[in-house]
Amino acid sequence: MNKSLKRTAVIAGAAAAAFGLAIGPSSAVPSTVWTVNPTPASFTATNSGNIVLTANIPMTCTTSSASGTMASATGNPATVASISAINFGTSAAPCTSVLGNVTTVATTPWTVVAQDYTAATGVTKGYIGNVNATITVGACVFKVVGKASATYTNSTGILAVNSVSGELTVTTATGCGTVVTTSTKPTFKGNYAVKVKNTTTIPTIVGSNP
Repeated sequence: MNKSLKRTAVIAGAAAAAFGLAIGPSSAVPSTVWTVNPTPASFTATNSGNIVLTANIPMTCTTSSASGTMASATGNPATVASISAINFGTSAAPCTSVLGNVTTVATTPWTVVAQDYTAATGVTKGYIGNVNATITVGACVFKVVGKASATYTNSTGILAVNSVSGELTVTTATGCGTVVTTSTKPTFKGNYAVKVKNTTTIPTIVGSNP
């Protein structure tokens, strides 16, 4: 009986050790000091590839741009940039869908929020916050609010927006029938190339702990 108990204790100890190793990385302290370079500064961003908003049907923009300001910050999560203007499509190149051209009017500011930084890759994970936009497709008009998961890569200056279902919601919808309703869960995906305003300089974001 004693041998059996000892063996059980050894197995349990080994399992606990293995479990501890498995969960170890997730216990890492998240970054709380965010160094933006240059800071403070104004930035511009233009799409790299198509921007796609899906609300049961895909709506594609071949052109999109944004601008705002960025600055170092402390905290987690922390707002490292504010988007004061963002546009989707132009009169010459409107956003499109199977239901016709799409018009999007954003209510700003939106925010760029940092949550996690990987020094080996220079990638910051976080989200675009305070998303608020009114979208018109023919007679269908609906409002989207919420946030959209995103990453920023220092080496390329690409802000990659890749929201998941449930982050964005439709708060109102008129003239949309059953195509878009308040139960619809939109997604927002696309890449933006970010530069310091009026330059070719790519800004950087670095997260660290004090």
